[in-house]
Amino acid sequence: MTGRIIILLAGLGIAAPAIAQQAAQAGGQKPMQIVHAAVLRVDVPELPPISRLDTPPADLGFAGARLAIEDNDTTGRFMGQDFEAAEIAATPETAAAEMDKLLSQGVTFIVTLADEDQTLKLSDQVGDRATLLNARARGDRLRGKDCRANVIHTAPSHAMLADGLAQFLMWKKWSDWFLISGSHPEDIALADAYRRAAKKFGAKIVEERTYEDTGGGRRTDSGYVQVQQQMPVFTQRAADHQIVIAADEAGVFAPWLPYQTWDPRPVAGSAGLVPRSWHPALEAWGATQFQNRFEKLATRRMWDEDYQTWLALRMIGEAATRTQSTDPVKLKEFMLSDKFEVAGFKGQKLTMRDWDHQLRQPILLTTGDVTSSVSPQDQYLHQSSALDTLGIDRPETECKF
Repeated sequence: MTGRIIILLAGLGIAAPAIAQQAAQAGGQKPMQIVHAAVLRVDVPELPPISRLDTPPADLGFAGARLAIEDNDTTGRFMGQDFEAAEIAATPETAAAEMDKLLSQGVTFIVTLADEDQTLKLSDQVGDRATLLNARARGDRLRGKDCRANVIHTAPSHAMLADGLAQFLMWKKWSDWFLISGSHPEDIALADAYRRAAKKFGAKIVEERTYEDTGGGRRTDSGYVQVQQQMPVFTQRAADHQIVIAADEAGVFAPWLPYQTWDPRPVAGSAGLVPRSWHPALEAWGATQFQNRFEKLATRRMWDEDYQTWLALRMIGEAATRTQSTDPVKLKEFMLSDKFEVAGFKGQKLTMRDWDHQLRQPILLTTGDVTSSVSPQDQYLHQSSALDTLGIDRPETECKF
């Protein structure tokens, strides 16, 4: 059985042709096994970000997929395997129809770039007809009470990101936190992850406040003049703290916090020192060469979504190479087994958690220009993998497939 792999991304809507197969037949060569791929990105209309520098590129995620296909083909063609990826756009209104098209074509692996609710809807829609690889949604509930056996997560969870930051802050002995969260559901979920991390690593949240999103143009309604007056007032008279933690998944207020708080304190979380899956300034562990290849291909820097999409496709390519198969059942079984590992340019092999299908990976702690540290921190040990100090460990999981 030959597997077909589709990753959902915005834009082209291309059904991958069997060009390599036709060329091989024409030349009298043995036909290659072609692994078809596509990327579906579900874009949600939203206000522009506070900073125009944070405007997502049009090929967000797509570019990561293109690099992954090049990387897969480098090894795959020696194994008689050829990888192709189509790029498909969707909106929340059209996502289900696009998914139906893919399922009707027999696609068995689908990499999705969607929010939590949309990812959950798509996973329930496909059932046992396909496996999703979640390259965007970070909510812990997708790895917990709302986990699905047909979903693999290459995006790190809120818990992994919060734990990675918490470990560093405890190493710094900055244990008194002032937590400011947004009013959107995703902000509340991220704040929950920071509360859990504080309890897990012995930090103390000395005070919490909520920044209510009242709408508006973000830039025009919250210009520097207003912010310079409003943020100090909003943060004044807080309990004594060593650092401000911002939980602003919706991107409403956090970038305005650094240098604007009432007390002179550092900011971390959604601004300042930010935990990420990837950072374009990382140079260690071969990342410089990886960054250069991406920038040559895309003529821009790599975003988290590009990296997470690249990882999803590389997982499939690695499984196909190691098993010498394109059978989707064999590929999924291998990816979820204790024999699977994939290189991610972050200092160690990345492996899979069988209890919630989350890809283990280090968390980069970054500022605008540099990677300041990488978690897990050395002092946090684990009986099986130090990476399992980040996020929900086996004894804690609420996931029941």
